[in-house]
Amino acid sequence: MRIGHAGRARACAVGSIEIRYREPLTATAVATHRGLPVATAADRISPVRILLIFLRLGLTSFGGPFAHLGYFRDEFVERRRWLDDHAYAELVALCQLLPGPASSQVGIALGLLRGGIAGAVAAWLGFTLPSAVALVLFGLVLNSMDGAAAGAWLHGLKVVTVAVIAQALWGMGNKLCPDRARASLAVAAAVVAGSIPGTLGQIGVIVAGAIVGWAWLSAAATAPHSTLPVALGKRAAVLALTAYVALLIVLPALAAQSDNYALQLLDSFYRAGALVFGGGHVVLPLLQAQVVPAGWVSNDAFLAGYGAAQAVPGPLFTFAAYLGAVSTRSPNGWVGAIIALTAIFLPGFLLVLGALPLWEGVRRHARMQHAMQGVNAAVVGLLLAALYHPVWTSAIFSAADFALAAIAFLFLVIWKVPPWLVVILCAALAGLGSL
Repeated sequence: MRIGHAGRARACAVGSIEIRYREPLTATAVATHRGLPVATAADRISPVRILLIFLRLGLTSFGGPFAHLGYFRDEFVERRRWLDDHAYAELVALCQLLPGPASSQVGIALGLLRGGIAGAVAAWLGFTLPSAVALVLFGLVLNSMDGAAAGAWLHGLKVVTVAVIAQALWGMGNKLCPDRARASLAVAAAVVAGSIPGTLGQIGVIVAGAIVGWAWLSAAATAPHSTLPVALGKRAAVLALTAYVALLIVLPALAAQSDNYALQLLDSFYRAGALVFGGGHVVLPLLQAQVVPAGWVSNDAFLAGYGAAQAVPGPLFTFAAYLGAVSTRSPNGWVGAIIALTAIFLPGFLLVLGALPLWEGVRRHARMQHAMQGVNAAVVGLLLAALYHPVWTSAIFSAADFALAAIAFLFLVIWKVPPWLVVILCAALAGLGSL
């Protein structure tokens, strides 16, 4: 065995022999050596099995996107050994680079690697359905409650939203803005986003962050450890990316020419999912700008639903299902929920299909790492601006409100109390306080 292994090493050192040696190796053999998944017939897992695996995760994964990534690592790296740590880190890096819900995109990518496109759909459904159904039911119950009871719950959920957003800002700021340059960029982004309301200011801040990062920030040089092989060709990847861009252009044009609310709902939530960086918390200002000024959802109901979203497991993007359900226009209810939920996740799904086959070459460019540092800092700034308005300005009206938000923040950040429990406690306390 030593002679054979040495022979392989010598063969790899000679270019002409390297080709002859590597040619007969199968993809599965290479993957076994590297600890990576390859979507071969022998490695494929049925979509039904993938659905059941992710359904369990969707029922138990509390704590937001960063916690979801920890659950995924425990399930697929440690327990099931679908891939190794290097490959998983590359997958996470790719999904953080893309617009959309990063943790859900990691799940979609894992399903794609093991089950093809059907596996990707199964992974998304399993991880998404529990929280989506719970939030739709919450919205329908909220609409049926009497004014006093609903008002107390609404206010308690709005107050706890302050603590949840502050917790996300605390964690993201420490990780994404560790130096003066990026912290300054984040504050500048918050000032600009607060001064230019609406989607235009938010998108402008993200683009400016990318430009600043590209031009002035520096990233540590890290050589890629491994590849992420997937049984999806470049042609399919290009088709997925083309569909992503085409829908981003065509849907607004069609919605502007039509009074069809279903089409307007599809357009608004598709654009929100297509343009948001940083995951579920950062989609808050984008969705608020889409649905509240238009009168589809009241600001109180919007913030209450966002607070309730912290009490359920799974991705925060399922908040879209709640908004579709409680909309004042028809279709709402379950039909509106399905339209909004599908629309907000569709761009992230298309980006995963398009990016995985092309990622190997792009990730090696240092300038791309620099740009993403700027985007991440800008995202922190957007979250800071959102914490002030509309969250703080709509929830904190008294010393008691401030005290409740501060206690919730203490429970979340210092005592590490599960978010779902903090949400329930704060909503209950607010309800008791109104008696």
